[in-house]
Amino acid sequence: MTKKIKSRFFTVLTIILVFQLTGCAKLGSIINDIHGSLVGNNYTIYTYDNYGSQTLKTTGKKISITGNKIETTSYDSNGKAVTGYDLSSVITITIDGKEIESCGDTCVFVQQGLEPEVDFSLDEIDSDRGNGITDNAALARVLNQYKNDFGKSRIVVIKSQLGQPIAAFSGNDVYWEIPDDLPKMTKLMVDGKALYIHRANYQIIDKDLL
Repeated sequence: MTKKIKSRFFTVLTIILVFQLTGCAKLGSIINDIHGSLVGNNYTIYTYDNYGSQTLKTTGKKISITGNKIETTSYDSNGKAVTGYDLSSVITITIDGKEIESCGDTCVFVQQGLEPEVDFSLDEIDSDRGNGITDNAALARVLNQYKNDFGKSRIVVIKSQLGQPIAAFSGNDVYWEIPDDLPKMTKLMVDGKALYIHRANYQIIDKDLL
């Protein structure tokens, strides 16, 4: 086996292992992050006040979000000061090389190609299941976490910080995660498109419940 063939073989093997370990939707999120960091993804940023009224709409070809760290001081058991760093509530939004510092507002970052539901209303969920073995709460938690990595059919309902409806998105392949480096932020992948929610109330509902 030549070096070139070996290299291709290990590349394919690595991709297969990544798929198995991370899940399809989770891998899509990782690839989206890499693409966004290197090339830039087109986003529209919708900013809302606490009552759900839109106050700003921003678009750009290359957008990134960065958390801001602040220095903190704590004390160990010997009374010695220990310096650390925590994320502040401020996020820096870089748009085509220019910056917006944001704190307190609700921001929804929607990747180009992802459209919200136009007519959506939901006021009641009534599940008639609960008797199957997979409906057991402890088992369901494990299974649902596994399913999330591969993407599930879900609806995302976004509300203002005071509970006013803002938008709803639905997809057959929905995955979500909490970024470690961004404060009060949730990242979702909806059918391959990224959706970031910052400082908002939201629900992610399995379509099977509706």
